[in-house]
Amino acid sequence: MMKNLRLYFHRLWHWEYWSFEAIYTPLVFIWIYYAIRAKSFFFFNASNPSIKNGGFLMESKKEIYDIIPEQYYPKTLLFSPNTNLSSIFDNIEQKKITFPLIAKPDIGMKGLAVEKINDKISLQNYLSKIQVDFLIQELITFPNEIGIFYYRLPNKKKGHISGIVHKEFLTLVGNGINTMIELLQENSRFYLQLNSLKKIYGAQLNIILKKNETFNLVPYGNHSRGAKFTDVTHWNNEKLTQKIDEICQQVPHFYYGRLDIKYNNFEELQEGKNFSIIEINGAGSEPTHIYDPKHSIFWAWREIIKHWDVLFKISQHNYKKGFSYLNFSEGIKMLRDNKKLVQKLKQF
Repeated sequence: MMKNLRLYFHRLWHWEYWSFEAIYTPLVFIWIYYAIRAKSFFFFNASNPSIKNGGFLMESKKEIYDIIPEQYYPKTLLFSPNTNLSSIFDNIEQKKITFPLIAKPDIGMKGLAVEKINDKISLQNYLSKIQVDFLIQELITFPNEIGIFYYRLPNKKKGHISGIVHKEFLTLVGNGINTMIELLQENSRFYLQLNSLKKIYGAQLNIILKKNETFNLVPYGNHSRGAKFTDVTHWNNEKLTQKIDEICQQVPHFYYGRLDIKYNNFEELQEGKNFSIIEINGAGSEPTHIYDPKHSIFWAWREIIKHWDVLFKISQHNYKKGFSYLNFSEGIKMLRDNKKLVQKLKQF
């Protein structure tokens, strides 16, 4: 009871754990203001014309990978949930993807149904649960991950970086005394993930790690899966902006979104060496540097509004060039399809 009470107050006093509705409902009138100016509630569709729905909802990750130069992202395969297991193995071998690997929904969100797959048995188990099209992707082992928010006005030659977030993975450090479950319970951020981690690791969480031994429980930087986000926008410099701009301008009609990148070290990233783009997110991207615990909800709201203003300007400019907005019925269908998808992913 006391532990549950502790978690309740931890969520209450740390807005980064609030629900989507709690964070964004106070901003609804801001969105309506832009919708009135655009004469479309779904104006964002024009922001990234080469991505379905501008990358707001229901966009295929595989379709986005297909417009990124191949050298910038992990080896990736797309499968339907009813694909024969032996066929999946054959394709993995042909693509030279080895275990461990990553499996994730082709259309997904918030880390739902994303898993590290260590062997064929684990992949078979994943296939038995997944109900939607999914990707098999090589595991990128670079030790660091950041999210870089990028935008470029269509009438400008140079883009901008408006936010950078460093992602600290959910990693335990052993003390030679406590089990992994006990270590998780000592950290409120980690403890919130305990139920989902039990489903993945089971009895393995009863293992006692040696002193200073590390164990990365979630090898990707997803906030809803326990990663800590730190605002490192001050890392931005002309060299990094130039490199990210160079990459993004190779993606057709991409003007607004966040690049989630794994990399070896920051110096090499600036040089364009030893990095991989895990995902590019479009109009639905959050400026995730807002989730740094040091930021207040008021600061976060200002940052969200600032990015919505940029999204509106880009969408309006592309609309004038002939790229359409979603009409109302198309937009409502997108929202309904997304609701159905979320229900399937939560059943995973």
